[in-house]
Amino acid sequence: DNTNSDLLHMTNLLLRLSLDRFDKGRIYTFIGEVVVSVNPYKNLNIYGRDMIEQYKGRELYERPPHLFAIADAAYKAMKRRSKDTCIVISGKEHTTYTCAVFSSFLLICTRVKNVLLKSNCVLEAFGNAKTNRNDNSSRFGKYMDINFDFKGDPIGGHINNYLLEKSRVIVQQPGERSFHSFYQLLQGGSDQILRSLHLQKNFSAYNYIRAGGQLKCSINDGAEFKAVADAMKVIGFKPEEVQTVYKILAAILHLGNLKFSVDGDTPVIENGKVVSVIADLLSTKSDMVEKALLFRTVATGRDVIDKQHTEQEATYGRDAFAKAIYERLFCWIVSHINDIIEVKNYDTTIHGKNTVIGVLDIYGFEIFDNNSFEQFCINYCNEKLQQLFIQLVLKQEQEEYQREGIPWNHIDYFNNQIIVDLVEQQHKGIIAILDDACMNVGKVTDEMFLEALNKKLGKHAHFSSRKLCATDKILEFDRDFRIKHYAGDVIYSVTGFIDKNKDTLFQDFKRLMYNSSNPVLKMMWPDGKLSITEVTKRPLTAATLFKNSMIALVDNLASKEPYYVRCIKPNEKKSSQLFDEERCRHQVEYLGLLENVRVRRAGFAYRQTYEKFLHRYKMVSEFTWPNHDLSSDKEAVKKLIECCGFQHDVAYGKTKIFIRTPRTLFILEDLYAKMLVRIVLFLQKVWRGTLARLRYKRTRAALTIIKYYRRYKVKSYIREVTRRFHNVRSMRDYGKHVKWPSPPKVLCRFEEALQAIYHRWRANVLIKSIPPEDLPQLRAKVAAMELLKGHRADIGLQRAWEGNYIASKPDNPQTTGSFILIANELKRKDKYMNVLFSCHVRKVNRFNKVEDRAIFITDRHLYKMDPMKQYKVMNTIPLYNLMGLSVSNGKDQLVVFHTKDNKDLIVCLFNRQPTNESRIGELVGVLANHFKSEKRRLQVTVTNPVQCSMHGRKCTVSVETRINQTQPDFTKNRSGFILCVPGN
Repeated sequence: DNTNSDLLHMTNLLLRLSLDRFDKGRIYTFIGEVVVSVNPYKNLNIYGRDMIEQYKGRELYERPPHLFAIADAAYKAMKRRSKDTCIVISGKEHTTYTCAVFSSFLLICTRVKNVLLKSNCVLEAFGNAKTNRNDNSSRFGKYMDINFDFKGDPIGGHINNYLLEKSRVIVQQPGERSFHSFYQLLQGGSDQILRSLHLQKNFSAYNYIRAGGQLKCSINDGAEFKAVADAMKVIGFKPEEVQTVYKILAAILHLGNLKFSVDGDTPVIENGKVVSVIADLLSTKSDMVEKALLFRTVATGRDVIDKQHTEQEATYGRDAFAKAIYERLFCWIVSHINDIIEVKNYDTTIHGKNTVIGVLDIYGFEIFDNNSFEQFCINYCNEKLQQLFIQLVLKQEQEEYQREGIPWNHIDYFNNQIIVDLVEQQHKGIIAILDDACMNVGKVTDEMFLEALNKKLGKHAHFSSRKLCATDKILEFDRDFRIKHYAGDVIYSVTGFIDKNKDTLFQDFKRLMYNSSNPVLKMMWPDGKLSITEVTKRPLTAATLFKNSMIALVDNLASKEPYYVRCIKPNEKKSSQLFDEERCRHQVEYLGLLENVRVRRAGFAYRQTYEKFLHRYKMVSEFTWPNHDLSSDKEAVKKLIECCGFQHDVAYGKTKIFIRTPRTLFILEDLYAKMLVRIVLFLQKVWRGTLARLRYKRTRAALTIIKYYRRYKVKSYIREVTRRFHNVRSMRDYGKHVKWPSPPKVLCRFEEALQAIYHRWRANVLIKSIPPEDLPQLRAKVAAMELLKGHRADIGLQRAWEGNYIASKPDNPQTTGSFILIANELKRKDKYMNVLFSCHVRKVNRFNKVEDRAIFITDRHLYKMDPMKQYKVMNTIPLYNLMGLSVSNGKDQLVVFHTKDNKDLIVCLFNRQPTNESRIGELVGVLANHFKSEKRRLQVTVTNPVQCSMHGRKCTVSVETRINQTQPDFTKNRSGFILCVPGN
C-alpha cells in the first residue's frame, strides 16, 4: 500500500543522505532538478576555481551533484532558450554564503560581479546577526536579479530586500546579538572615528547592545569592519556617505542610553547632554530633537497643539525612532547598490534580448519557544514558497501528464493552499483580521485581536487556541494561538502583534529627519516633507506590506523557470558527526522531497513542444534538415527520434514530446553541438564567399575609377605645367618667378624630376650667356657656396675673385716683380699649368713662433714663401698630400691646411690693402673646384676652436676678438694657440 511504500521511500532517502552523502562529506544530492544540501558543519574545499571549471558547460547529471551544477543548468537554460530562470534556496537553515556561491559561478567577469559579491559583505554587516542557531543568521530576505545580454554576459542586476527584523535593534533574545554593524563599528573603528562619534570601545556602555556584547561570536568584528569599509568603497559609496552611515549607527546607540522621567506633569530627559550628541550626529538642532522625543504635535481642525508624552510613550517613541532609522538606513544601502548595478541605456532593438537569472535567499521555517510577529511573517513566507514548489513541481507536472494524454498514476501530496489562505485570504485571513483590529478606534489590545481570531477562525482545521481547546495546557489563555503549518505545529504569542503591525512612528520624527542638514539623511525621509495639517492616507500595515511583497515575489518566481536548493540541518548541536534521523525526517516531509522523489522517478526529465524541439534539434537528422515534408511537426519529431534510436526512452503527448532520462537529452545536445559546428562552418563559407565576391566587385570598380581619375589628374597637371611655362624662353628670368602647380600624389616624383630638368635647362641657358674666361671663377664660387653657405656670414661671392693676389700691383706694389720671377721659375721647374691662389699670411709654427709669410697654390703644389727674402720658397706641400681645410665660423681668415703626415699649416690670410674683404671663400672655392676636376673631394670643417696637429701633437686654435688689436696675431695658450683679431 501507499503507506508502506512511502515509509520505504523515506527510509531509503534518509539512508542515502546519511551514509552516501553526510558521512562521506558529499553534501549535495539531486532529485530531478532539485538539489538537496545537508549542512556538513565543517569547511569543505569544494568551491574553488578549479571546481567551477569542472561544472562549467557540463550537463546537469554529468558530474556529481553540486550547487555549481544547478547554477550552470539555470545559466544554460537561460542562454539556450532565452528564458528567464531563478534559483530558490530554502529550508531549515542556509546562509548568504550559498547565494555568494551562485553569484561567483554565474558572474563570470566585469564590474557587476565585483559589486554584487562585495554587496554580500555589506548586506551581511547590516542585515545579519548572531542567533542561538547561527552566528551569521540573515535577519532579512533577499532576492537578487542578475541581468544578462544576448551573449550571456552579465550586464547588471537588482536586489530586493524583505522584512528586516528591525525589532532586534532595541531588544534581543537571551544568547543573541543585535546586527553585526554595531559591534563592528565599536570594535573596528579607529580612535579618531569613535571620538568624532562620541563613542567608546565598550559594548556594555550602550543599552541597546549591552546583553549581546558579552557573548562569544565566531565573527571577527574588527576585521569585518575593515572589510565592509573596503567593500563600500569598491561599490561606490562616497566618503561622506560612509561617514553618515557611521553617524546613524552612533545616533541609535546614543538613543538607547536616553533616560526619561516626569517632573510633575512635564516629561524630561535626565541625561540632556546625550540629546546634543544625537542632534550633532543627525545634523539637526538639540531643541528639535528634545521636542520630538518628549512631545507629539497633533492637528485638531485648524489648531496645532503639542501633546506631552508620558514616560512610557516617550520610551516607545524613542525605540520606534531607533528602529525606523536603522530600517531606512538598510533600505537606502540596498537602493544605493541598485543604483550602481542596474542596467543602464539598454535597448533591446540594438543589444538583443535581456534575460534574467534570479537568486532567492530567504529566511527558513523555524519553530521557537516564543514565536513573535516576525516569525509569523517568516513562516508565512515559507508557506508561500512551498506552495510555489508544490504548484510547479508536483501539481502542474502531474496535471501536464494527464493533459497531454501520457499514462500516469496520480501521486498524492499535501497541498498547503489551505494554510496560505488561512493567513492571507481577503477579509477572512489572519492578516486581514489583524489589520481590522489595528484600524479600530480606541484602545485595541493584543488580547482583543486574539478574541477576533477565535471568533472568525474557530472552526478552521489548522487554527486553534486555548479558548477553542480548553484541555490543551501548552497554550496560554489570552496569549497564544496555534497554526498547523505544512512543516509542523507552531504556537505564536500575540504579544506585540498590534504594535508591530501598526509600526507607528510619530510624524514629528519624520519631519525632524527631513529637516536635517545632512543631504543623505534628508533623502531617507521624503515623507517628512508633509506638514502636520496635511491630511495623509492611512499607511499600509507591516503585515499587509509583507503579504503584498510575498505575492509579488511568488508571481515573479512563477514567471521564470525555477531551480531549487533545499537545505537540511542534520542536527541541533552543529556537529559534523551527528545525523539526527528523526529531525531530518521532519525536514524531508516539510520540504516535500519524498513526493518530489516519487514524481521524478515516475515522470520524465524533459518535455518540450514539438515545434520548439524541432527548431532546436532538426539539424541532427537529414529528414528534418533544413525543413521536413512530413504531415506534422509531431511526425517529424518521431522520425528524428527513430533516426537517433531513442524511441524507447520517449513518450509523445498531444502537443509535447517527453524524454524520460537525461542521458538521451545529453546525446541529443552532443549531436546538436557537433552539427552546429558544421552548419556554422558552412554558413561562414557561403557568407565569406559572398563577401569576397562583393569585395572584389567593389575593389574592381574602385580601381577602374582610380585609373581614370589618375589619368585625368595627370593630364590636367601636364596641361597646366605646359600652359604656365609656354613662353618661358622669352621671359627675362627664364621662368624663375613662375609658380609650379600642385601635382597629384602619383606624380610627386615625376614633378621632382621635371623641376630638375627645368633647373638644368635654365642653368644651361644662363651659363651660355657667361664669357668662357669667367666660368672657372663661377665654378669656384658655386663650390664655395656648397661648402660654406650657412656656416660663415661672408664668403665674398659679390666681388670678383682674382686668385693670384701677390702678383697684383694693388695688393703688392713693391715686390711684384720678384714674386713673378719666382713663380715663373717654379713653373719651369715643377711644370704646373695654372695658379690657383696666392696671398700674404701670418703663420705660427710648432715652436710658437709667429711669422709673416706668403702662400702660393698651383695645380700641383702649395708653396710657403718668405716675402722678406724675395719670396724664397720655405716649404713645398704636394696637393695630393693635402687632406682638407679647417676654418673658423667667424669673420676672421684663419685657415688650417691638414696634411697626411700630420704637419698641419696654420695661417691667417690678410691683405695689405686697407679693405676688410674675406678671401676664405675664394681659397675654399678654387681648391674644391680643383679637387673636383681630379675626382677628389675637399673636406672642409667649419668650427671654433679649430682642431689641428703640429708634427703629430694635437692642439687647438681658437679665435678671440679684441678691441685694441690692429692686426691679426697669434698667441700661445695651454691647449694650443689663440688668434686675436681686431674688434672693429
